[in-house]
This record gives sequence, C-alpha cells and structure tokens, in this order.
Amino acid sequence: MKFLRDLHDKADPLFKDGGPLARFHALWEAHDTAMFTPGEVTRTAPHVRDGMDLKRMMITVVIALQPCVLFAVYNTGYQSLRAISKGAVPLDDWQMALYQLLGFSFDPTNIALCLLVGALYFVPILAVVFAVGAVIEIGTAIIRGHEVNEGFLVTGFLLPLTLPPTIPLWMVALGMAFGLIFGKEVFGGTGFNFLNPALTARAFLFFAYPAWMSGDAPWIAADFLGVDSFTGATWLAQAAVTEGVLATASFADAFIGWVPGSMGETSALCALLGMIILLVTRVGSWQTMAGVIAGTVVLATFLNATGSETNPLFAMPFWWHMVLGGWAFGMVFMATDPVSSAFTSTGRFYYGLGIGVLVVLIRVVNPAYPEGMMLAILFMNMFAPLIDHFVVQANVNRRLARVGA
Repeated sequence: MKFLRDLHDKADPLFKDGGPLARFHALWEAHDTAMFTPGEVTRTAPHVRDGMDLKRMMITVVIALQPCVLFAVYNTGYQSLRAISKGAVPLDDWQMALYQLLGFSFDPTNIALCLLVGALYFVPILAVVFAVGAVIEIGTAIIRGHEVNEGFLVTGFLLPLTLPPTIPLWMVALGMAFGLIFGKEVFGGTGFNFLNPALTARAFLFFAYPAWMSGDAPWIAADFLGVDSFTGATWLAQAAVTEGVLATASFADAFIGWVPGSMGETSALCALLGMIILLVTRVGSWQTMAGVIAGTVVLATFLNATGSETNPLFAMPFWWHMVLGGWAFGMVFMATDPVSSAFTSTGRFYYGLGIGVLVVLIRVVNPAYPEGMMLAILFMNMFAPLIDHFVVQANVNRRLARVGA
C-alpha cells in the first residue's frame, strides 16, 4: 500500500492548480479518496474531531442496504424461475440457448441458481445507474471545480431497489439522470438539495412511464388467494378495491417480502435489519423513524374507528400498512436522508410524523394511488426547512423568556 501511496503522491502535483491536468482534479481526487483515507484532518477548534465523515456515513448506509440488495437478487431470480418453469414468461432464443448451454433446469429451489438469474436482472440496472451517476457527478464536479462526493453511492443503490426488474435500461438511465440533475445538482450538489435524488428519479419514472412503474401489474410470481399469477396488482391495490382481501393474506409473506412490488422494497424484514445497523451506528435518525411510526399508527387507528362503507382501506390496521408497499424501506432509507430531512432533533420527529400521516392518508383517501410512501416523503422534503425554522424559533423564544428579555 505504501508503494501505491507514493505513486499517487508523485502524480498529485499534475492535478493541482497550475498543473497540466488541473481541470481533471475532481476525477483524480475521487480516485484517490476511493483508494485511500484522506490525509487531511481537523486539528484546531472550534471544529468537532470525529471519526465519522461523509464517506464513512455513505458507506454505512450502503452496508445497511445489503440485506435488501441480496433479497432483491434472490427473490427476482426465484420469481423468474417460477415463471419460466411454468411458461408464464417466454424466453428469447438467445436466453433459451444460454440456459440450455449452462444446463439450467429452471429449478426455483436452487438458491445459487436463483441468485445467478436474479443478478442477470439486477446487475445491469445497477451498472447503468452507477455509470450515469458517475458521469454526472464527475462532470458537474469538473465544471464547478469541486471535489466528487460519495453521495451518489447511496442513490445508486436506492434507485434500482425501487424499480421493477424488467424496466428498460434506457428508462433507468433517464431516471437516474433526471434525479441527480433536477433533484440535486441544480441546487448546488450534495448538501444543498432539498429533495431526495433517488425518490425524485423514481417519481419522474412513475409519472413519465406509468405502464412500467405503477402497481397495477408488477412482474412477480405470487400465490395470492389461491391464484398462481406472475403479473398482478400489489396487495395494496387489491385491498383498495376488494373488501376482506387481507383477511386471507399471509402477514408473514408480507413481512418477509414474498409479495408483488419492486425488486428490493417489499421486504420489511430486510429493511428492519438495515434499520438496526443505521441506529447502532447513529447514521439514521431514530427521531425520524419514531415519527413515521407514530404518524402511521395514529392516523390508521383513527381511520379504523371512523370506518367507511365504500372504501375497504379504512379498515386496514396500521401493522398491515407497515409491511405492505415501500413503507418500511422508505422509513429506514429514504425518510432518514440527512440532507433532505429536517436537521433539528425535534424537527425530525415532526418531519417523520408528517410522513407517517401522509402515507396513510394518500393510501386510504386516494385508492387510485394505493402506495403513497414516495409522495409522502417528497412532500415532507419540501416542508423540512420550515419545520426546522419553527423549532429553532421556538427554542429562541424559550431562551429569551428564560432570561426575561
């Protein structure tokens, strides 16, 4: 490692101000910090000296996302093998020839095979997202003369997990570009954006290409109400139009993630594992998560007591809200985004409370759009600065009253 460090130190002057490659300093710095820990440390007051920096924070979130990534790969492969084995999903000639060459028997009980087939869907999407993200991040850093930050690493993992496995790759590239440019870069880059870039990208794809993104026909093999279907409405969509649907559904399947939906956001169990990592490392805000839970419980319970003769979702208890759709995934990884959420501790709770209330309100009151988590978080992103303003002002007024001013 010392040999490589010495090589980098010798080449570093070429990329400094006045060097022949100074315009590419952002690209060089990104490569350097990806391989080595930055040599600059804070030594003087008043700055806090801590082992946590942006890189370590983002890497911690990426590690917390890995249970969802593994589930997305395995479940996508499992569902595709089930569909292929029953003839529900036709294969192209080259795909069939490849499977025959490798001796695949389309056995969904083969874990290794499920992971391999799932990777054939997930990895290309992941590669496109990171390729587009790297070009935009490095390009904007060179234009501004800034360093490349690690923020897009998290966005690069979050977006694929919220997408269906069969989405065209050009849509993935377009969505990632839109999310980064209009959700972050136009505001100045990481730290200046008030919208979550991954959710901005998903919202763009949802409204621009609803046939691919909506919950009306997600691609997945699901045993539901005795019907073995490979494309079908999500459980939330079915519960919105059919009374008593969830009474015959399996709560365990919903908690684990064996339900229709996007690749990596259906498993509340995997999101819970990620939540533990974020809470132990203090990267994720427990106040935000507590607020989301409280808002969901309060409004869902209120609507249960109110009831409705025409809308079955009024009767859905809060524990079903928590395991269906992207509720758990959104609470753990989207709502706790440190940039687009509230900054004050008290503000984070009210920010999360607003998300929990809105997600239930959107799901129940607007059955035409039964998910709600994406819109709830984006909506509260816009109100996070206002929430912080009132919290800070309340603290100022309280201290002024304390000193008799």
